[in-house]
Amino acid sequence: MADIDPSFIRLVPAELAIIVPTFNEAANVAPLVEAVARALPGVRWEMVFVDDDSPDGTSEAVRQMAQSDSRIRIVHRYNRRGLASACIEGILATAAPYVAVMDSDHQHDERIVATMLARIKQDGVDLVVGSRYMEGGGLGDWARSRVLASQLATRMASRLTRVPMTDPMSGFFLMRRDAFMRSLPNLSSVGYKILLDIAASAPVPLRIAEVPYTFRMREHGESKLDSLVLWEYLQLILDKAFGHLIPPRFMSFALVGGFGIFVHFLVLTLMFKGLGISFDISQAIASIVAISNNFFLNNALTYRDQRLKGRSLLYGWISFNLVCATGAAANIGVADWLFGRDTYWILSAIPGVLISVVWNYAMSSLFTWRRK
Repeated sequence: MADIDPSFIRLVPAELAIIVPTFNEAANVAPLVEAVARALPGVRWEMVFVDDDSPDGTSEAVRQMAQSDSRIRIVHRYNRRGLASACIEGILATAAPYVAVMDSDHQHDERIVATMLARIKQDGVDLVVGSRYMEGGGLGDWARSRVLASQLATRMASRLTRVPMTDPMSGFFLMRRDAFMRSLPNLSSVGYKILLDIAASAPVPLRIAEVPYTFRMREHGESKLDSLVLWEYLQLILDKAFGHLIPPRFMSFALVGGFGIFVHFLVLTLMFKGLGISFDISQAIASIVAISNNFFLNNALTYRDQRLKGRSLLYGWISFNLVCATGAAANIGVADWLFGRDTYWILSAIPGVLISVVWNYAMSSLFTWRRK
C-alpha cells in the first residue's frame, strides 16, 4: 500500500484506534507514538492514551503531542485506577471500527499491528491476538519463575474461556468494535487481563486469529505488575465462574473476613493464654487487631482500584471500625435471639455471622470505600 500524506490522514476518520493505558509512563509515550507511526504507513490510525492521573506528568506529555498531531488523544482519569477499566473507557471513547490494545512500555511489538489489522479484515475474524506462545513468538528474557506462573495462568484462562487461543493472557490484541460491544454488558472490569474478560464475556464464541511476537524488555519506567496482580486474576476467574450469583468483590471481602477470624483467635490465644491477660481485655484487643487487619487487607485487595491513602486512610479506618461495631452488635443480637429459642449453638451463630458479613460489606462500600 502506498504511503498516505499525514496531513490527509488527519482529515479523515480513523479506521484503527490504539488504546494505551498509562500510569507514570511520561518517558515512553513519545517514542511509542513515533514507533507506531513508522509501523503503520498508509493506515488511518489514532492513539487514545488513558492515564490514571500519573504524578510524573504523563497526561501533560500526551496533551503536548496532541497539540501538533490530532491523531493523539488523552482520556485523563481522576480517582480511578485499573488497567481493564482504562481499556474499556478508551475503547468507548473512540468511533473507530477497529480497536487495538497495547502497553505503553514498548514490550508489545508495534510492528505486527499492521499484520493484525490485515488479518481481521481478510480472514473475517472478530479478534486477532498477539501471541507469545505460538510458533515464532517468545517471552524474551523472562525469569523461569515468571514463565511458569504465566503458563499456569494461561492454562487456567484457556479452560475458562474455552476458545482456541494459545495466549489468552496476552494484553496485546486487535478486534472489531461490534465484537467488543457484544461482550461489553458482561465485562467484569476486574484486574489487568482485559482480553480474558472480553473472550469469557462474549455471548457467542469469538472468531479468533493469532499473530506471533516476542515480548520485549521495558526500557523506561517501572513495571506495574506486582504480587497483587495474582489476586486480581483470581478475582476475575471467580467472577467469570460465579459472578452471576455472587459479586466478586463480595467474595474477596468474605475471604478477607475469614482470614480476620483466624487473626482474631490467634491474638486472643496469645493474649489470654500466653500472656495471662484477662479475657475481656484480650477479646477487645483481638477485635481491634482483626478489624484493622480486615481494613488494610480490603484496602489493598478488595478495593485496590479505590485504595485509600493519606488522611483518607485514617478516616476510612475509623468508619470501618464503626461499621464493623454495628455489624458485631447485629451478629450478637441475632445469635442470642436464636439461641434463646433452643436453636443449636452453631446454627444460632451462622445466621449472625452471615448478617454481619453482608452488613459490613454493604455499609463499608457506602461509607468507607465510597466512589467519589
